[in-house]
Amino acid sequence: MLVTDRYDCPYCGEECEAVLDLSGGDQQYVEDCPVCCRPIVFKLQTDGEEWMLDVYSENE
Repeated sequence: MLVTDRYDCPYCGEECEAVLDLSGGDQQYVEDCPVCCRPIVFKLQTDGEEWMLDVYSENE
């Protein structure tokens, strides 16, 4: 199941959008900010229905 979520880049503060795949369970991965191109750590916690996304700078 795919959902879309908005987040603020921990570097530049711009609001961005991520597509999350809830069927994969808990995940942690790195993606570059589409605005400033710096690496963002995404931490997704999900049970397949409810979910929570946290984003961090690479050094946090």
